[in-house]
Amino acid sequence: MELSILIDIVIIFAFSTAVNYIFTRIKIPTIIGYLLTGIVAGPSLLGIIRSPHEIEFMAEIGIIILMFTIGLEFSLNHLIKIRKIVFFGGFAQLLFTAGITTLIARMYDLTWEAAWFIGFLTALSSTALVLKILQERGELTSNYGRTVVGILVFQDIILIPLILLTPMLGGQTSHIGSDLLMLGIKSIGILALVYLGNRWIMPKVLHLIALTKNKELFLMSILLICLAVALLTAELGMSLAFGAFLGGLMISRSEYSQDAFSHVLPFKDTFTSFFFVSIGMLLDLSFVADNMILVFGTVILVIAIKSFVAGGTAFMLGHTFRGTIVVGLALAQIGEFSFILAKVGQNFQILTDFYYQLFLAVTIVSMGITPFVIMVAKPTANLLLKLPVPELLIKGLFPLQEIEVPEIQNHIVLIGKDSRSLNLSRMASQMKLPYVSIVFDPAAVKHRQQKGEMVIYGDAMNEPILKKAHIETAEIVVISIGETITALGIIEKARKINKHAYIIVRSKYVSNIEDFYHAGADQVIPEEFETAIDLFELVLKKLLIPKGEIEAAISHIRDDNYGIFREKEDNNTITLTDMIPDVEIVALKASNYELFPGNSLKDIHLRKDFGLTVVAVKRGGRIYENPGAKFIFEPDDIVYILGKPERIAQLTHA
Repeated sequence: MELSILIDIVIIFAFSTAVNYIFTRIKIPTIIGYLLTGIVAGPSLLGIIRSPHEIEFMAEIGIIILMFTIGLEFSLNHLIKIRKIVFFGGFAQLLFTAGITTLIARMYDLTWEAAWFIGFLTALSSTALVLKILQERGELTSNYGRTVVGILVFQDIILIPLILLTPMLGGQTSHIGSDLLMLGIKSIGILALVYLGNRWIMPKVLHLIALTKNKELFLMSILLICLAVALLTAELGMSLAFGAFLGGLMISRSEYSQDAFSHVLPFKDTFTSFFFVSIGMLLDLSFVADNMILVFGTVILVIAIKSFVAGGTAFMLGHTFRGTIVVGLALAQIGEFSFILAKVGQNFQILTDFYYQLFLAVTIVSMGITPFVIMVAKPTANLLLKLPVPELLIKGLFPLQEIEVPEIQNHIVLIGKDSRSLNLSRMASQMKLPYVSIVFDPAAVKHRQQKGEMVIYGDAMNEPILKKAHIETAEIVVISIGETITALGIIEKARKINKHAYIIVRSKYVSNIEDFYHAGADQVIPEEFETAIDLFELVLKKLLIPKGEIEAAISHIRDDNYGIFREKEDNNTITLTDMIPDVEIVALKASNYELFPGNSLKDIHLRKDFGLTVVAVKRGGRIYENPGAKFIFEPDDIVYILGKPERIAQLTHA
């Protein structure tokens, strides 16, 4: 390795570390730090990067690995399910964005060829940037995330035909038809290979490699698949990044896909940073300074056009008003593949140097503000919903059939992504507990409604949706949403409507716990610790550790890791099971045991025969503490019994 490239890497890492340390402290996305590093270290400011071409090479590797990990997180079945979004949504977004931009460009006396070319440049959004942000926010598979991904996938596919069309816009028309035909044949071939690899080849290959238990071999195999498929698609005339995405799709069906993801993740984060640095290096600050009004005016115009068209496309696909706004703003920037297309256009002299510099400036600025735009997308949608928006826009073109939730009290309201909500609703159904689910996924809602479940489609950030679930009379509200801002908004609205409901919230990170409590939550379950605690509890049970000792150990772990945030719990309280670890209290449903229904406490001889004590009975919404000898048990009673574990086991197996 030449010394100059090593110096450049040290400079980039030093600048990135310093800038991102500051940005992390003030909660600004790190992507902005990388862009700023490129601007500062690039030729337009300090000019201390000596080998920009080597940096661009590492940036290309970063894009390849990023797209590979996104392919791993997606599945081929999932991509097939969103084919309508990919082809209809993607084509509509590209056509209308390019068309509107072309008409505006013609107003500035550009030729039709140059105007259409600028339209195509503008229509492409940043796959790398947007998907990285969605990946970090855990929203890749959300309702709006699927639409964004589908449109971006179409843009990646259409890039090569656009490159082939560029010579025609530059006045060279030979071989265009035959090239497009050959590209179509090659595309069918590579997609067939991906399908075969996903279904049969890769699961078997990875299984054989995993049997060796050699981590280095596994990692090398994963990188080989990623780079080989990327190289194959490049040889067939497609982009390396799209090939890497297909490579990830090939592995996604395998049971080892998550292991592959964890192995590649460190490489992704490191090399992707070079991509954003290289983008920042392209910005000519002197051009921006000389044409500031033009640059920022064009940025605003581009964001307005792209938001309107992408949002309109989302609306045509059935999104509600909120989803329309979020999709539109997520795709409002110009993307990195536009740089590739612009370079081709420059070779055919479609763009003058002035318009090329304007394109670079507008693209980099629009990419730079994208993390902030996505961050404010949902709050913006919520703000706009307070305006007198037509009902058709609020509900979307294809609203689900309205279901009437009967008057219900003391029930559970489940709010969250479909997978989590489904698991909770299944458990509630098994226990015959009344519940209502609120899910923001129309396909999942329709499927579950057909099965007779009480599921409402809607955004729980809207009070009418919460009231439709009769949250004002709910006993418990469970919120399991990964997005912190959305969860906080739902907590506040739920608490405003129902002052007495017990609100349980799942938190992705322990750092959010205090915010959730301040918003009105009664209990917060931090995901990052609870998974480890569940595993720890299973280990202790397997080792036959007494239940009291297990509970004491888990309590100690919770207090040590995040007890400081659990101010609503009285940590000084000492329970009976803390003082006497070899006893426990269990809750039994009376109807499950012939001993209880219709008999009095005196008749069942619980203390005499089993050495157990009934400490309380729950009947409906009432608790009977220390019931007397004449207390008659009913089938629906919940009986709380105190005693030694082995005696309780004798009763439950009698």
